[in-house]
Amino acid sequence: MKRTHLVWDWNGTLLNDFELVLRATNHALATVGGPAVTADHHRRHFIRPVADYYAMVLGRAVDADEFDRLDEIFHDAYRAGLTTCALADDAVNAMRSWGGSQSLLSMWFHEDLVPAVTAFGLDGRFQRVDGVQVALGGDRAFKAGHLARHIDALEVDGGSVVLIGDSLDDADAATSVGAGCVLYTGGFTDEARLRASGHPVAGSLSEAVALALTA
Repeated sequence: MKRTHLVWDWNGTLLNDFELVLRATNHALATVGGPAVTADHHRRHFIRPVADYYAMVLGRAVDADEFDRLDEIFHDAYRAGLTTCALADDAVNAMRSWGGSQSLLSMWFHEDLVPAVTAFGLDGRFQRVDGVQVALGGDRAFKAGHLARHIDALEVDGGSVVLIGDSLDDADAATSVGAGCVLYTGGFTDEARLRASGHPVAGSLSEAVALALTA
């Protein structure tokens, strides 16, 4: 089946926010005496649930109450720094180069995502914009259900969809609904981890769109 609808991931894909995420993560960890993580460590070792990543870095268990506090600290720092972020260098050109319909799916909070899309001048570019509107499940499987609901709302068949994202969660989600997937190396995940998934890998969003046409 021809891929006629493109689903974009937001954080780490269209939005170049990795450095902000890293700063916010280190800020949160520092509040409990944790070490600073490097960009390389985060890209190579980040896992979901996020509490498990924090536990790995801290070398001890992180219970639900502590994680809730760390998560709040992280998101406060992230929101405070969002104005320092920009879209990926070729994001607009990449979106223009896709000939079919497009939508946006994010694991960020919906009430924050929608005004951010507006602030970055992307109003009217997407057929649908969906962020998370429920408590996060936290594991890699969560995005699969999020994508399934997204394409149901769009009333498109999974086989007609290709997703461009920067994480293994994106690849898992696409596979779960029969969609194609192209993984982008400019985001949150080490390139070797992306290539090991077996999905097409691109170094730019424009290249990702070109690969998406045959994914």
